[in-house]
Amino acid sequence: MEDNLKILIIEDDKYIRNFISLSLKTSGYVFETAKTGLDGISLFYSNHPDIILLDLGLPDIDGIDIIKSIRMISDVPILVVSARGQETEKIAALDEGADDYITKPFHMGELMARIRVIQRKLKKAIQFENIEKFHMDYLVIDYEKRMVLVDQNEVHLTPIEYKILLLLVANKGKVLTHNYILKEVWGYGETGDPKSIRVFVANLRRKIEKDRAVPRFILTEVGVGYRFANE
Repeated sequence: MEDNLKILIIEDDKYIRNFISLSLKTSGYVFETAKTGLDGISLFYSNHPDIILLDLGLPDIDGIDIIKSIRMISDVPILVVSARGQETEKIAALDEGADDYITKPFHMGELMARIRVIQRKLKKAIQFENIEKFHMDYLVIDYEKRMVLVDQNEVHLTPIEYKILLLLVANKGKVLTHNYILKEVWGYGETGDPKSIRVFVANLRRKIEKDRAVPRFILTEVGVGYRFANE
């Protein structure tokens, strides 16, 4: 068993549901399935899964609304598995709190890899407010001193750059949309746009990345936002 990790599959397509179930069973995961959004929400409340695989195009409830409902009470990782390939749908799901997105048709190997990434993140879950430093490769963040070090040399960040970096690190491995970053860094009442985020991220990369052409830490999700490297 994969440390008794419980996965909830909310998928109305019988073929895909069985396909995913067989792969999870072969890999030793514990899982449950739901054919409708209402059944999925019921299983979520009663069984407290560790990961949710969610189809957006359900017969009774739109998947986006399910994400909204779950995010009101839980941070359980949600991996969207949907035929809705449009960028706007992907952004909407991520904006509402989905952790990742895979578009049908997909290779099962890719889906299993995404699940393993989420699993590693769960195992390594760090309460950043309870630690003094974050360390990855040549990058160190000293939370107590509000210092950022590259190869043990301090780099000076603006307050906004520092906020963006902390936000990305706190959500490492997860795609953060432009809108999410704007909301978390500037707040609802402040002005801001994706262009300004790109400027701040470019400056941040210039200060912490050794090769800006091939970033080690801050990865771009084209047209969507940014992801801090998980490993």
